[in-house]
Amino acid sequence: MNFDTKAFREALGWFPTGIAVITVGPPAGAGAQTRLEASHIGITVNSFISVSLDPPLVLWCIDRRSRRYPAFAEAPGFTVSILASGHKAVSHRLAGAGEHSLDGIALIPTQLGPPALAESLAVFECTRESIQDAGDHAILIGRVLRFVHHEGVGAPLVYFRGNYGALAQGTPPDGAAGRRTTDSNQDP
Repeated sequence: MNFDTKAFREALGWFPTGIAVITVGPPAGAGAQTRLEASHIGITVNSFISVSLDPPLVLWCIDRRSRRYPAFAEAPGFTVSILASGHKAVSHRLAGAGEHSLDGIALIPTQLGPPALAESLAVFECTRESIQDAGDHAILIGRVLRFVHHEGVGAPLVYFRGNYGALAQGTPPDGAAGRRTTDSNQDP
């Protein structure tokens, strides 16, 4: 049986996801002068999820074929910034191939080192717990050391069917199309 990877990817696009940017510092092996001159890098992901509350663990995935993979796989820790709708341009810039320097992006320092994006909905500072191979990607699991969330920054940036959008806040209006599983005892 042939597996249609294009159709599979399209079907996965029907699952709306939040967007995060993961940042790491200069390579650990760089000398002091090189580390001061080296830039932090970032990558846009929509694979960020929580794993465990005790211990506090999160994960995200990266393509092992990415030129950025070694920097993220070898980093002792990383910072996760959950993006607001105003981060669309930053998300797009750090999503594709090419430049992934954080130069020119509004950042805030963290205790861990890799900076967070300013105006993020939430920030998680993590040490690397483990890396697992999973097909053409790697799963990076991080232990959360510190976190913060910001009220009133804006709506979450979401990704759905290949497009950016913003998640509306509040309760769906009465008469909205669709049904919740609690609306009826009938099987779908």
